[in-house]
Amino acid sequence: MTKEPRPKRYPPPEFPPRRAALFARTPPAIFPVLLGLCGLALALRMGLATLELPPALGDLAAAVALALWGFGLVAYAVKLARRPGVIFEDLRVMPSRAGLAAGTMGGMAAAALLIPYSPRVAMTLLLAALLAHGVLAILTLRVLAALPAEAREVNPGWHLSFVGFIVAAPAAIALGQDGLARGLFWATLPLAVAIWSLSGRQLWLRVPPAPLRPLLAIHLAPAALFAIVATGLGMGGFATVFLLAMVLILVALGIGLRWITVTGFSPLWGAFTFPLTAAATALIGQGGLVAWAGLALLAGALVLVPLVAWRVLKLWAGGQLAAKTNAAEA
Repeated sequence: MTKEPRPKRYPPPEFPPRRAALFARTPPAIFPVLLGLCGLALALRMGLATLELPPALGDLAAAVALALWGFGLVAYAVKLARRPGVIFEDLRVMPSRAGLAAGTMGGMAAAALLIPYSPRVAMTLLLAALLAHGVLAILTLRVLAALPAEAREVNPGWHLSFVGFIVAAPAAIALGQDGLARGLFWATLPLAVAIWSLSGRQLWLRVPPAPLRPLLAIHLAPAALFAIVATGLGMGGFATVFLLAMVLILVALGIGLRWITVTGFSPLWGAFTFPLTAAATALIGQGGLVAWAGLALLAGALVLVPLVAWRVLKLWAGGQLAAKTNAAEA
């Protein structure tokens, strides 16, 4: 007669519950909304200049965005200092992987915000952000190679990891580094086209899970940025092509908005923020009647971006964001 195996004995829960060390669970999911706030400040600055209004509100938005991005950077740096290997654990999870890429992209956008105040500091930050993004892309490839095949499928977040370098190009143009901007344009363009193509094929073959649908908004950002850079470099044909592509993606997102947001608010709504501000900037930069469409989009972004950022950062402050996005603990 065989004995039934005894049930496993689990240790009793800690009481009081153990509290993580300061910033030990900083979730990378804070960075998409911080990038969105930087993009909003850039779009607002351009919008105010177009309307010939005082730049004070744009300067205030830039100061707030820079302060929040800097705080987020310090918080994650503390986490890394506690245990550097935690970055590999974060890179295994899609929201954190996209969030880390948005963090270094935020450095590129922050550099653009700093240009009117200190071009030298802005250039230093821009190069540092590009270097950090390059290292992060290499680490991402290493982690992806070790994941199961189903976890290596192309998704919109790949734009952030591998095409995100293009965020540095508008700042490079403003700093007189047209060669750098042109190099970034041509280096990232084939990657973006490949990701668009593969993602489009996936979308045609199967319906993406409802919780991940907000990530589809990321497809808008590269089109907007290529349009901005092409305009800045005087590449009129490319600017027109990417503006049209951007408008088509924007219309598709608008038509499918209810389907995309069917599960209600989640931290992944941070994916809406930067693409929306980049699209507004691209339209405003065209001038004329097109600029008015961009100003209308900017008006919507002025409501949506701070609201989404507030809700995501509130989850972080309440200690819930790390759990919701499976962020690792140092």
